[in-house]
This record gives sequence, structure tokens and C-alpha cells, in this order.
Amino acid sequence: MSQTSPFHAGEKQVQARLGVSEIEDWARKIVRPYLPDEHRAFHTALPFLVAAARDGQGRPWATLLVGDEGFVTSPDDRSLVIEAQPGEGDALEGALTPGADLGLLGIEFATRRRNRLNGRIAADAKALVFQVDQTFGNCPQYIHERDWRRVTDEPGAARRATTLSESQQEWIRSADTFFIASGYRGEGESPTFGMDASHRGGDPGFVRIEGDGRLVFPDYAGNNHFNTIGNMLLDPRAGYLFIDFETGSLLQITGHTRIDWDSEAVASFPGARRLVVLDVEEVVEVPGAIPLRFDASADSVRSVKVVEKRRESEDVVSFVFASRDGGPLPEFAAGQHLPIELEVPGTSEPVRRTYSLSGDPAGERYRITVKREPQGVASRHLHDRVTEGAILPIRKPAGDFMIGCTECPVVLVSAGVGLTPMVSMLHELAAQDRERPVWFVHGARDGRHHPLAEEVRELASRRDGIRVHTAYSRPLPEDAAHDHTGRVDGDWLATLVDRPDAHYFLCGPVAFMAGIQSQLEARGVPADQIHSESFGPVG
Repeated sequence: MSQTSPFHAGEKQVQARLGVSEIEDWARKIVRPYLPDEHRAFHTALPFLVAAARDGQGRPWATLLVGDEGFVTSPDDRSLVIEAQPGEGDALEGALTPGADLGLLGIEFATRRRNRLNGRIAADAKALVFQVDQTFGNCPQYIHERDWRRVTDEPGAARRATTLSESQQEWIRSADTFFIASGYRGEGESPTFGMDASHRGGDPGFVRIEGDGRLVFPDYAGNNHFNTIGNMLLDPRAGYLFIDFETGSLLQITGHTRIDWDSEAVASFPGARRLVVLDVEEVVEVPGAIPLRFDASADSVRSVKVVEKRRESEDVVSFVFASRDGGPLPEFAAGQHLPIELEVPGTSEPVRRTYSLSGDPAGERYRITVKREPQGVASRHLHDRVTEGAILPIRKPAGDFMIGCTECPVVLVSAGVGLTPMVSMLHELAAQDRERPVWFVHGARDGRHHPLAEEVRELASRRDGIRVHTAYSRPLPEDAAHDHTGRVDGDWLATLVDRPDAHYFLCGPVAFMAGIQSQLEARGVPADQIHSESFGPVG
């Protein structure tokens, strides 16, 4: 671990202002003056690199360096050789000369990996040789997944202006991704000086336009390095790059920035910690600049806002999500789960979990209901740190634990927090206009550990044919509202359900489900009428 600080004065000022100066100890472990082998392999396999540099007037710009397969090589762990230059008409055409500061960002949209480097261009007449000063990985937060393909189209003529046209403004308003060039070079020599290329992402519309010459975007919670914000604090000049992923066109913008730390405007961007405001000074548009085209993934990560956090029992809490931008969320089927990502302090990568959706599939919001596991990294973070107003990255709901039959009697059997997909299924069944037989059978320790009990009873009251049965293994003296003392098992189910054509849906600990399934099969229930969804205390 390096004993030298990986941050310059501007980055440290921001960290001190926001009370996160302790990040320096962690950053010393991960900010390196060389490329690990896996990073060398990563950069040399990419079809493009994002580059940040200055033009002859010292203004920052961002662009893409693109070449044929293998256009980037790494002869050693402190350098990259790049067989590419900015194209004709690009704002950085002719600017990547020996001695110039250069920031690079390798990003792979399909896997949401990214790695940042800064350094200088070495003297070499044959190729662009990049010498590494600093390199480190970035988390995949806000990266939208895209696949790419090569085309042979020729670029069009570049267009320059000092203001944004109507079509360029619409381009920016519809963007979910852009890149920033920023930098700072102080007195003397330090590996912390130089140019940075960074990524920003969000739902379409996260970059707003004021008039035709000012861009405002929200700065969300990140890795607390504050490389870009720290640069802007000491040198407010910055360059933005927007890509038209369908046409390969580039929109380059340069100007001066300021940071809005805490005005009333910050609250108008859900989840924003601060705003970055850029006054546009020059614009370059290069139609069809790169020979790459990108297609967005249908289940790409998007962001949701926690609009309600509600305690359901002694150790279970529900979180209700709405889309961050106010638009509709993708539909889900009762029984499916929601993949989420959590930025947990002390972890180098996002913590990924899937939680069953426990709400109404006909509703406009998502709900997950989470038990706090004593050693669970994700569940403890959700319970202890995630509050109303927080923004979380999610993926499209998935899973095939769903009610497939349309007329069959349904028996929903759960234990503990395994009732979450069952409650969602009960929402769906209670809304049906036919008296389809439904049994909702749940086992809990006691009334204090029985989440969503009132909701289940209310759903059952909406129509005839729904029966609710509850077993408490260790009931408390005040627990009068349960039907059975002990655990849910096949023998008890046999006394409740009298339909040979019933389909059973099981969710709970693996041992619980295995026992129920074997008992049902011993009673003659066909295996194809028993469906299960397991969970465990993965935290």
C-alpha cells in the first residue's frame, strides 16, 4: 500500500467538506501507479477508450479513441500503446502530443466494468504511447448496458458553434450517459495531477438545459474520491461528451463549471447530493464520428427512489420504490424477484441481491420486504442506512416462480420471510372475479415475527374462497390470532386442503420446503403440482 496520498488538494477539500476524509486510507490500497494484469487485459480487449485532454487553448474536451481489434496493446504494466487519434474535425484533433496530460477511461457497457487511468503522452513518432501515473477501478453504478457492433460508415463534416442547437438540446435531454473531461495541474510534479475522464449516467432527462447555454446535472453518491469535483474546485473548466449510440455521432462541449452544494434546486433532482452547472462556451458535433453502434439491453440497470420505509415486524422492514424520473416501472408478475445493487461502505464492489417482490403486481410501485440478518451485509445496510429518499440501482424484475395455471386451486405455503412472494400472489388472486379456492398457509415464530399479517387478512376478506391459516412455533402469551401451535408440515396441510387438483407453492428455508414436498408426494400429490422458491440468510 502506498504511503503517498492519491489525492490532490482539491479532492481533499471536497472530502473534508463532506466528512469523508477517511476514504484516503482505503484509496491508498486501490489507486496504483501501474496496471494489474487484469486491467491490462481489460483495456487491450476494448473497441474504444474515452479520452480527456486539452486543446491548444488549454480547454478540456472529451472524445473517443477507436480502432480495429487489438488497437490497444500494453508492452508493460505502466504503459499502453494506442493506434488511434481523434478524427478529423474532432475538438482534440492534433492535441494528443508528447508531454500532454491524458486521462483515459476504459468502459465495457455490456458487463458494466470500468477502469480509469491518468498520465502523460510519451514521445514516440509511431504511435500514441500513454504512460500511467494513476489507475483504479470504478463501481458499475449508473452504467447502462449496451452491446456494440462495427460498421463501415464514413463520418460527416464537423460543425462548430458557441450555443446548442434545438436538435443538440433534444439529444442531451434524451441521454442516459455522458462523459466528463476535467483536470488540474499544480506546481511541481505529482501523480495526482493531470486529466481525468469520468462517466456519468442516469435515467433519460437527468441532464437538464437552462436556456441554450447552460447544462445542469445531479451528482449522486459515489466512491467518495471526488476526482472530477475536486478538479473543478481548482480548475472550473470542463468538457462533456455525449454519444448518439445509434448513429455513432459525437457531441463535444467545453465550458466553465460551478458546484451547487446545497441550494433549493438540488432537491428538484431526486437523490442528488449536489449539482454541477456548466456554462457552454463551444460546441463541436461530428456526425457518424466512430465506426461503432450500440444497442441498449432490455434489462439494463435503472434507478428507483425509496418512497416509503415501513416496519412490518420485529426484524422485517418493507421498502416501497417508485421510478426516480416519475415514469412507469416495468411490469412484474406475482412471484418474481427484484435484483438490486447496494453501495455498502467498506466494500469495493456493489453488493448485489435479489428480493422477492411482495406488493401488488397491478400497482405502479415495487415493494420488497426484507428480514434483517445479524451477519447480513445487504440486509443490515438496508435496515440501518437506507432511508426514504434514497436512490438504488435495480434491474428488471425476473424469475419464473409464478402461478401458471388459471383455474386450479392454489395453496400458498410459506415460513418466515418466505411469505413475501406469496403476498404478491395473494394480491393477484384476491383481485380475480371468480371464487377460485385459495389457501394461504404461513408459519412464523410468534406474532412479533409475523410480517404483513394484517395485509393478508384484508386481502382474504375481499372475496369468498380464500382461507388463511397461521402456525406459530413459539407463540407469546398475547398471540391469540393463530390457528396452530407448531410448525407447518404435510400432516397439518392434509387437514386443511381437500382438493387433489390443487397446486402447491412453497417458499421458505430449503429444509422446510424439502420436508413439505416429500410429505406432499407421499400423500400422492404429483411433483408437477408442487412449485418452490428457496431463500436463505445470505444477508
